[in-house]
Amino acid sequence: MFLTLALLRKGIPGKQWIGKYRRPRQITWQMKRNTLKNLEREAENEYWISRPYMTAEQDHGHAAERRAKAWINIKEAKFANFPKYKHITDHLSHLRITKTWSS
Repeated sequence: MFLTLALLRKGIPGKQWIGKYRRPRQITWQMKRNTLKNLEREAENEYWISRPYMTAEQDHGHAAERRAKAWINIKEAKFANFPKYKHITDHLSHLRITKTWSS
C-alpha cells in the first residue's frame, strides 16, 4: 500500500518522517551496534542491581546515628538566628513611669 501510494502520488503526502503514511527510516549498522551496546549495558546493570551490597540485617538502621546527627545540626542551624525571648514587661515598661499607688 505504501509503495502504491508513493508510486501513484509521486511522493509522500505531508511530512515524510511523521504521520500515518510516513517514510520508514533506514536501519544502519551503527543503529544496530548502539542498540546492542545499550541492551548489554542494561543486562549488566540488572545483574549488579539483583545482588545487594549489604544484607538485610546490615541495612536495617545502619544510618540512624548519622541521620540523627544531621537532624540535630539542621535544628541547631535553624534556631541559631532565632531571637531571644522577651517578656511583655520589657515591651510595656515605658508605660509605668508615672504610675504610683499614692496618687
